[in-house]
Amino acid sequence: MPSDQTVDLKIIGGRVVTPAGIQEGVEIAVKDGRIVAMGSGPHLPAARETINVKGKYVLPGLVDSEAHPGCYVPFDKDIKSETWEAAAVGVTTWGIHAPSTRLGAEPFQEYVQPEHVLPFSQVLDGAIDIINQHSAVDVFLTFMIETDAQAAEIPLYAEKWGVTSHKLYLQSMKPELDKYWAGRRAGLGHGFDDGTVYQVMEQTAKIGRPGIVAIHPENWQIGRVFEKRLIEAGRTDFGAWTDRSPDFCEAHHVHSYSFLAKVTGCPLYIQHATTPLTYETILKARGEGIEIYAQTGPAWLYLTPENGWRINVPLRRREQIEKIWEALAGGVIDAVGSDHVISWDPPVREEMYNENIWKLRTGFTSRVGMLTPVMLSEGVNKGRISLERMVEVCCENPAKIFGLYPKKGALQVGADADLVVVDLDKEVTVDKRHIFTRSGWSIVEGHTFTGWPVMTILRGQVVAEWPDDAEGPRLVGQPSGVYLPRVLGHQLYPLAAE
Repeated sequence: MPSDQTVDLKIIGGRVVTPAGIQEGVEIAVKDGRIVAMGSGPHLPAARETINVKGKYVLPGLVDSEAHPGCYVPFDKDIKSETWEAAAVGVTTWGIHAPSTRLGAEPFQEYVQPEHVLPFSQVLDGAIDIINQHSAVDVFLTFMIETDAQAAEIPLYAEKWGVTSHKLYLQSMKPELDKYWAGRRAGLGHGFDDGTVYQVMEQTAKIGRPGIVAIHPENWQIGRVFEKRLIEAGRTDFGAWTDRSPDFCEAHHVHSYSFLAKVTGCPLYIQHATTPLTYETILKARGEGIEIYAQTGPAWLYLTPENGWRINVPLRRREQIEKIWEALAGGVIDAVGSDHVISWDPPVREEMYNENIWKLRTGFTSRVGMLTPVMLSEGVNKGRISLERMVEVCCENPAKIFGLYPKKGALQVGADADLVVVDLDKEVTVDKRHIFTRSGWSIVEGHTFTGWPVMTILRGQVVAEWPDDAEGPRLVGQPSGVYLPRVLGHQLYPLAAE
């Protein structure tokens, strides 16, 4: 860009982090929401506004590939609150997973029945309107497919709306949905079988990249056997939930459905990926030429059953957590996603909690609020991963996997000016000042983290900040997030010409 032109914003004084390394003295120029120049000060144009980040680290805005707003309350209610929680910790792109019953276009049904499950073509326009009106961050959608009719429309979803990713929530297969799981309250109303799975993979393979299918791997048909035995043995402790779903229940689904992915030629995305047996299965699949990616999340990287909650898949024990970090550092796991959800109203801790694990309400709030603190404090500052690897798994890789790179997940000319500034030395003991979720509480309240995001910029606009003289972070401005369609036929998102 010619140095005599004026830009909207310059970010100076930072250490710019990419997967390739950390660069000092690199300034970032922003115009019309995009990065238009990067380089040393004398070679960059003047700016209407300059932000000096004073030696802190500048990362691409995080791309959180899994969140579930609208799961237990109307979609717009969660979008209005939870996207701000995401923005506060540096997430600028949110991958929202939802069934058709939970996208806000139809009257909210607390308990979903099969007749409520519609093709996404009937609800998607309304969901996009809600996102464009109320979201604080940019959003792409991953459809939770339940029926053959929805699978048949996959090419339409890609061509008309740019939705190219789909999820198979394997807990809601038949007979689990009817007998063993209260999925109807989460918006899932039509238990599916392997015939639907096959069609979803077949149709996704047909549209090509960036088409991809995600699975929640956890065999509940086997899990119910362990649950019965544990209850009969009198186990009510939190560790019983972990023992109810042993590692092979996760790995079994990875093994079975990676085979179907191979048969259909469909790229596969494994969510949570919490056990060494799962990693072994993933590596075997890759060795067979299957395009398979893996994700984990901050809950599994930090919490144990003893200091955690009931969650699906379950939290693992401390020795397993170290294996997850090793898999993340070593490239077996490709991405980190928050799996954020707010459980039923009212979402207050006292209403949700029970010392008996079988009576505890599934799911705890503010998981996205854990994302960046856990990665910085438990990962980078404890030497488990490098800051460059964090950028790879939290920004670049999820953007690439889901067809948004380099528009998202990159600090380079032409990319959206999405940035998060982090202070690796900032020590924070979490309290109410750091929580922006609708529930108002976090499972990590009272926990101390070293390393915290102090500014989030979405397409050149500051949306959250923690000034040096402030007691806590604050949100800035009005909702400015937009819906992000993917571009069919492009592995890399085509950037606008200069």
